[in-house]
Amino acid sequence: MQRAFLTGAAGYIGGSVARRLRQEGFEVAGLVRSADGAARVEALGVAPVLGTLDDAALLEVQAAAADVVVNAASSDHRGAVEALLRGLQGTGKTLVHTSGSSIVADDAGGEPSDLVYDERTPFTPVPARAARVAIDRLVTGAAQEGVRSIVLCPTMIYGHGTGAKRDSIQVPTLVRAAEVRGAGVHVGRGLNVWSNVHIEDLVDLYLLAIERAEPGSFFFAENGEAALRDIAIAISKRLGFGGRTVAWPLDEAIRELGEGSARYSLGSNSRVRAAAARQLLGWTPRRTSLLEDVELGRG
Repeated sequence: MQRAFLTGAAGYIGGSVARRLRQEGFEVAGLVRSADGAARVEALGVAPVLGTLDDAALLEVQAAAADVVVNAASSDHRGAVEALLRGLQGTGKTLVHTSGSSIVADDAGGEPSDLVYDERTPFTPVPARAARVAIDRLVTGAAQEGVRSIVLCPTMIYGHGTGAKRDSIQVPTLVRAAEVRGAGVHVGRGLNVWSNVHIEDLVDLYLLAIERAEPGSFFFAENGEAALRDIAIAISKRLGFGGRTVAWPLDEAIRELGEGSARYSLGSNSRVRAAAARQLLGWTPRRTSLLEDVELGRG
């Protein structure tokens, strides 16, 4: 039986991947920060490992003991990634690191963009995402150090998680903001566009990457896109506000959510195409669209 170790096992992505790995016959251990998290992952058949991403020695040991490692806890914690890579160096075993498509985000403030990226498109990240891009490159470069290293780069994820945590981040944030205001909300004019992917399709991609990806691979994960104003309208309809929306000034969103979430998530464009995942791994996402899912209350 193959052994998998996951960070973020009590989270939205990590918990969903952990459950699927158990269903596929893996023995799974997962990093959790608390007794509550331990109980939630144990219910999935996952062995809890108490610790944090700052526990470098623990991460190195757990990685060395695993056949497959999935980092789903943070796209930005370089120390954790370095520890996992030390545990895997020279073994030829698998590390799947989770990035995020805000690496190609702009500073649009709710305005549109025609720029669309795939895995081969060169780009220069905004300064706030340069460190994340450097981590992605550290991971893919580890293929030269005897690690079967893979980066998956999800877009806006929607749908109910199948593991220890049900809700994603971006859509629930917009739902909460709409509930306060009595209308769907969008930063600025809301004409900015994000690609998106359903959590269950994303989990399928993790499994395909573990099974088929070449060392040093990088894959976007997307299955469509939507303007933030259209998402706000869908949320408004779901909450009974009749599709009414209001603009959320960027400075106000930054005060409430922080620079990263407001400027480089909800206010930006992040338009990508998962060409490599489809062509090289045979990934065929098939879940309902984001807008339909949101209106049905599953976003």
